[in-house]
Amino acid sequence: MYQDERLLLILDFLKKNKRITVEQICSLYNVSRDTARRDLVKLEEQKLIIRTRGGAILPPVHNEIKGYYHRLQTVPHEKKIIGKKAASLINSGDRIILDASTTVQACAEYLGDQRCTVITNSINQADILSSKQGIRIHLLGGELEKEHRFLYGESVIERLSNYYVDKAFLGVVGISENGLTVAHEEDGVVKRKILQQAKQVIILADHSKLGITDFYRFADLSDIDLLITDKTPPKPFRELLKKHSVDLLVADDDGEEDEFENVNCD
Repeated sequence: MYQDERLLLILDFLKKNKRITVEQICSLYNVSRDTARRDLVKLEEQKLIIRTRGGAILPPVHNEIKGYYHRLQTVPHEKKIIGKKAASLINSGDRIILDASTTVQACAEYLGDQRCTVITNSINQADILSSKQGIRIHLLGGELEKEHRFLYGESVIERLSNYYVDKAFLGVVGISENGLTVAHEEDGVVKRKILQQAKQVIILADHSKLGITDFYRFADLSDIDLLITDKTPPKPFRELLKKHSVDLLVADDDGEEDEFENVNCD
């Protein structure tokens, strides 16, 4: 077997098993320890692995967070059914906060003309809601993050501290045992303040966000009340939510009844 062929097989093994040892390379590909080490050195030079004591692992993968309009096109169907369900939880007279996430934008799109007050740091959410007659809009002023379409900074935090609302709807990049995470600290600081101002904190996250940990943690699982998603999570994740007293609502758009799991029920 040529070295190039063996290197591809080693990478394939790593993708499936996360790590490989020199002994495994020797056994799997019938080569000496010196040859196995040379293979790992070659892969390290190509920045395809990280060498460890006696073996190697794959380097961490950091998914690039695309701009706002690109993210609107990511799992749009799932965002719509989550947003529709979230909008159905908003009652006439409610005072709510909508953050600047694309899934929360779907919630804004499904809001009717019922009388309510919306506070937001999203210029997109404010624009969408401006056509709905019954809704009063408070747009939080601050510095505009142009690519991701949110307002942030000291003035946003200061304004938020003056509002106390019934419900807050927030999106995330990841939700896991490590808490709720996003890609940008500036966004996370605003989200952290938002959840402090609400009686009920509702997270909107499609199934691809579950079990994911991103760069900046803005809240613990115990800081939220309800997660709305589009697919029933695996049992370990449901147990994690129950441990932290987080209710789960799985939205459904095929005519069947939505699945709701109350942490207070056995």
